[in-house]
Formats: sequence, C-alpha cells, structure tokens
Amino acid sequence: MNPLLEISFRIPFDKIQASDVEPAIDELLTDGARRLDATIASDRPLLALDTMTERLDYAMSVVRHLESVATTPELRAAFNAVQPKVSGFYSSLPLNEGLWKAIQGYAATGEARGLTGTLRRYLTKTIDAFKRHGAELDPAGKARLKEIDVELAEITTKFSENVLDSTNAWDLVITDEAQLAGLPPSAVAAARASAESKEKPGWRFSLQAPSYMAVMTYLDDGAIREQVWRAFNTRAASGERDNRPLIGKILELRKEKARLLGFRDFADLVLDDRMAHTGDRAQNFIEDLRQKTDRRFREENRELAEFAGRELSPWDVGYWAEKQRAKLYDFDEEELRPYFPLERVVAGMFEIFGRVLGIRVAEEAGVPAWDKEVRCYAIHDGSAHDGATGQNLGSFYADWYPRENKRGGAWMDTLLSGNPMKNEPHLGLICGNLTPPVEGKPALLTHREVETIFHEFGHLLHHLLSRVEVRSLSGTSVAWDFVELPSQIMENWCWERESLDLFARHFETGAIIPDDLFQKMKRAKTFRGANAQMRQLGFAFVDLALHREWDGKMDVVAFSRGVLQKFAPAPLPEEYAMITGFTHLFASPVAYGAGYYSYKWAEVLDADAFTRFRHEGVFNAAVGRDYREKILAKGDSEDPAVLYRSFMGRDPDPDALLERAGLIASR
Repeated sequence: MNPLLEISFRIPFDKIQASDVEPAIDELLTDGARRLDATIASDRPLLALDTMTERLDYAMSVVRHLESVATTPELRAAFNAVQPKVSGFYSSLPLNEGLWKAIQGYAATGEARGLTGTLRRYLTKTIDAFKRHGAELDPAGKARLKEIDVELAEITTKFSENVLDSTNAWDLVITDEAQLAGLPPSAVAAARASAESKEKPGWRFSLQAPSYMAVMTYLDDGAIREQVWRAFNTRAASGERDNRPLIGKILELRKEKARLLGFRDFADLVLDDRMAHTGDRAQNFIEDLRQKTDRRFREENRELAEFAGRELSPWDVGYWAEKQRAKLYDFDEEELRPYFPLERVVAGMFEIFGRVLGIRVAEEAGVPAWDKEVRCYAIHDGSAHDGATGQNLGSFYADWYPRENKRGGAWMDTLLSGNPMKNEPHLGLICGNLTPPVEGKPALLTHREVETIFHEFGHLLHHLLSRVEVRSLSGTSVAWDFVELPSQIMENWCWERESLDLFARHFETGAIIPDDLFQKMKRAKTFRGANAQMRQLGFAFVDLALHREWDGKMDVVAFSRGVLQKFAPAPLPEEYAMITGFTHLFASPVAYGAGYYSYKWAEVLDADAFTRFRHEGVFNAAVGRDYREKILAKGDSEDPAVLYRSFMGRDPDPDALLERAGLIASR
C-alpha cells in the first residue's frame, strides 16, 4: 500500500519513494473533495472543517519535509508536480460558495451563538480568515485569487531550489596550508574532512553555515575572505538560477492579491490577524528601535575601524570584530567549543526543561527515519525528578548535521497535531546544520549553535505541549509575531551559570566552564550588540520596504542594497545580492514575507518574560508550570496579548530588550 495514504504516528520514512508522491496526492485530493462535500452537508461544519484536510496535510508535510532534508531529482520533480494542484485545492476552500454558506448558516444557529472559549475563537477566526482569503469576492475575483496562489506556490518553490542549488554548486579547495592561517583547529579539521568526502586534496570550504562562518571570523587571508563573502552574497543572483525575476514576480503577485482582497498592500493583508495588525505599526515599531540603536551602532563601527587602523570592507568586519573582542575581553569563542559536545548539550537541555516544565524526554530506538544520523525522542508528562512517567505527549525527530541533499538553516516543523482530549500525542521534528564530528571527536559546537538548538526546541515544545482540542489553533498556529516568544526565550538559559553547569562540560575531562572563561563570555555578550540589533532591523526594514514601497521599476537587488546599506557596518559593493538568497521571505507563498519584524517584536516579549524567571529562579518549577500552562499549552486558543498578560500580570516592557542588548543601563 502507498505509505502516504494513511496517517501513521510511526511514519515509514524508510519505505516512502518519490514514485509514491503523485498517486498518493491525487487520491488524497479526490478524498479531500469528498470530505468537502460532507462538511458542507454537515449540521456542524465548523468541527468537520478542522479535520477535513488532515490526511492531505499529513502527506504533504511528509513530502515537503523529505524534499527539505533528503531531496533527490526524482523527489523534487514529484513535489513540483503536485504542489500546484495542492495549492489550488487549499486556495479553493475559502472561495467555495457552498462551504462559506454552510459556515455562515452555522454561525447563525443558537448552538454557535452559545459557543465559548476555544470554540468561540475558532468560529470567529474562521469567518475572518475566509473573508481575508476571498470568500466575499465575485466569481472572477475568486478565480484570479486561486491562480495567484497556485503561481506563488510554484515560483517560491523554484526560489528555494535555486538557493539550495547555488549553495551546493560552489566550493573552494585550498592546497597551500599557509593560506589556512588564523583558522582554529576545528575549522581546519572540518575542511579536511569535507575535502576527503569529495575525494579532493587539501581543505575544502563551502557556503554551508559552519564552514562560511569560520572563514569570515578567523581566516587571516583577506583575499580569500572576500572571495567567500562575495560567493555567499551573490547566491542565486545570476545565470540559470537567477532569483531576481522570481522576486519581482512574487512581490507583484503578493501585491495583486492584497489589493484584490481590499488591503493597501501585502503587509496589511498578512498582519491583519497578527499582534502588529498593520504594516504601518510594524514599520513604526522597527523605526523606534532603529532610532534607539543608531547612535551606539555608529560608535561601535567607528571603534572597530580605529582598532583595525583602516576603513573596513564587509568581509573584514567579522574578522576584525573577533580580534577586537579577544583584545577587549581576552575572550576567544573557540575556547568554549570543547565544553559544548552535541550529545551533552542535548541531554542537558532535556534535563533543564524537564525540571522547569515538568516533562521527561527519552530517546526511542528503532524508529525509521530519512538518514542514519537522525534520532527520535518521546516526551512524557512528569520530570525525572518526581519519579513520574505520565501521559505520552508526543515524539520528535532530531536531524542536526548538514548534507548536500538538505537545505540550510535550522527549523522546527509539525508532522502531526494530536488531540489532547483523546490522548492523541503530537509529532514534530527539529533540524539544524551544526558543526559535525571530525577526527574521532564528538561534534563540538559554538555557543551560537547551542543557542540555535535551544531556540528550535522552544518551537518544538510549543507544539508538543499544546493542550488545544481544535487542530488549527493548536501549538505553533499562533500569530507570527508571537510564535517566536517560546523559541527565543529558551536562548536565555544558554547564558545562566546554573543551567550551563548542567550541560557545558569539557568533552574530555567533564569539567565545567572555568569561572574566568564564563565571566569573559558574559562580559562579551553585548559586544557589538547594536550591530547585532541593526542587522536584524535591516532585514525587517527591507522586507517591509519591498512589500510596501518597491514599485517594480528599480532593480530589486539595487533597491534592497540601498535599504540594507543603512544597517550595514561597511559599504556594500554594487553586486551585493543577499536578497536573492533570503529564503525567509521568498521560499514559500507566505514564509516571513512582510513578517520579518516578528523576530524583534517577539524578542521584546521574550526579554521581558524571562525577567520573571531571573527574579524567581531559572529552575523555578512553579514559574515553569505557569509558563507551560499559560503560554505553551494554549496555542491560539486566546488572544496572544491576553496570554502574555496572564503570565506576566501586565503588558510587555519594551526596555527589557534594550537592557539585555546593553543599549541602556541595567535596572
């Protein structure tokens, strides 16, 4: 039987073939049409709607995931073949006159008027979402909207493929060992292993994050740094993989979609049901942060140029900043690597949040996966300390290392949303592209990579600890400017001595991080904090500018470079084209398009929310239980502003972020 046709908690990843995709999806689309008719005929269409596409959702999430982590030419072709059909089906649902009338009819019943809590919110959000997705358009408008959604699905998939292929198409092999000067031993060993894997002599460098960051931070040879920097920042900007025309078309279609639905622009459309609500408010938010950051940003860059003794190019900034940090704080981040072996970091993370949130995480053996390095874990209610092993809340896969058949970055995703009312567990996954093990040593991570693991695990817990009975309001299905709160708050535990001592131990001796090294790390935490903040604000500014101000006449790369230059620590060359590789904005029909500001919005929330843990104890189980019950368990069952106030007892304090970034004095 086709393994994609039946929902299985133990997904048979070892049996799924590219040839399964098209027949399964075709059959599930037919099944979806039958379920749609049954929903329209139901006297309770609201609840039927929540599970109507469950089988199709499951199959597409599995296929989409495999295309991200284990792609082949055959799988890519199959995914591209079904994507337009599936996108068209989903787009057609709010445009279906019968379904819209059925929901309106139900909303007018006494039963619907008597709904409270989660079900009341689900009804309200469903009606609003249908309107926002074209339910009230005339037939011509509905037809055009469906065409736009299908075209966006095709183009954004192609954008993502171009970035992956461009990243994999480039490498640099160095055969003169003298040119490796400055690189730490870990980076040299990784480059040697990479060359051997390709049966090449010397040392191989790629545009994958661990390799790229090592070169830009440590390599003494400025000419090689420039070569690598230019390659990274011109990915998918020329030739057959040129994303420039695709970006223009994506922006054009998004604008047309927004206007068709009665919104000024795409930002106003996608932010309508988020905490910011409008593009204006999002732009005002990031402009306020920019103004509060700009003075220190300029000071930091002047100080760095004075330290280097010259004006810097973009490929010099990371290198000289690392040298300045080492000089100011006597701190080399590479000194921390031996204390962050991946296995211990992961086990420590499970221990920390076992204590804080009252959960127990244990590895599951023999679970089929898509790669031999993938692990599977189960999560139960009850921590190891209370001796309880309660309800099975869910399971998740972990895939940590880069591969050429896997896209870059780090992410969490949902495979199945369970139903806590029926004791049905959740299923999810966490992926990264972390420093792999080399030369017989375990994978030794940077502190930033540790933060990345904690961040994505926060998203995963938001999914796995959800207690919402309505599937479409469960877990991470929240406003996008709220969804980063549960992930970003987790990074705070990577800076606390108590929590670090649970997992940050030398891979050979088991020793904890020495106090002098820990103090150096803490002192260096806010080093160039204004630059770090301005980098994220720059991405948010260019995102909103493209979706609100770009008129299609100016070259999209030149326009983006003009916006980003104000946030860059050094002059950007004319060919700078990071926008063509910016998958956050353009790798799916919505992605983070017009929503990149969400990271900073949620960072205000997480900086403020963590003050409660800092004041009451980073392992305080009562605060953790409160956080679990009032934030993680609630999904989108209540307004996020209400959820935040229920946990903190007040609205967020925006100065908490500025204080954490070292931009205002600690209070």
